[in-house]
Amino acid sequence: MRRSQEIRRYAKMLLNTTGIDEIPVVLKELGTVDSIISESREFRGVLENPLFTTQEREKVIREVSNKFKLSEKTARFVIFLSGQRMIAGLQDLIQLATALYLERMKRARAVVVTPVDLRDKYEGRLKASLKKLTGRDVDIEYIIDPSLLGGMIVRVGSTMYDSSIKGQLRLLRDDLIKG
Repeated sequence: MRRSQEIRRYAKMLLNTTGIDEIPVVLKELGTVDSIISESREFRGVLENPLFTTQEREKVIREVSNKFKLSEKTARFVIFLSGQRMIAGLQDLIQLATALYLERMKRARAVVVTPVDLRDKYEGRLKASLKKLTGRDVDIEYIIDPSLLGGMIVRVGSTMYDSSIKGQLRLLRDDLIKG
């Protein structure tokens, strides 16, 4: 419980100390840092291990920052999180900060899973429908899943809308079982 409160506090701090126009860039760069942490055991060890001094951690973060051309703000935030022993919660922090940013901008993020690419034909209609449903402008991320027989699955925040044939068959099966 305490960890999630700290992550929320740091996510809010990130949003409050970063200019509204810079937030998407910083979140993307933090995502890059998170992927580096998950891929490099050594980098993760330096950031999480208390045996390394603050100066050693800062030096390594600066080197990684220069190599991947990260902004100074992102580097300082990663140094801060490492010093607070919160680097393990970076992925959760990024997700929460993204959600808070979208909420602040009166936007929502949707993940649309379809069996074929529908971007060209239906993107405008889908965005309009989701805006009507959520009351916010919607950024859509598409995922192609050939295992779906037809229809689509849309997830906006924690709400999921399943209009796939697979989902409809599952509902029909459940109704038949109930009798």
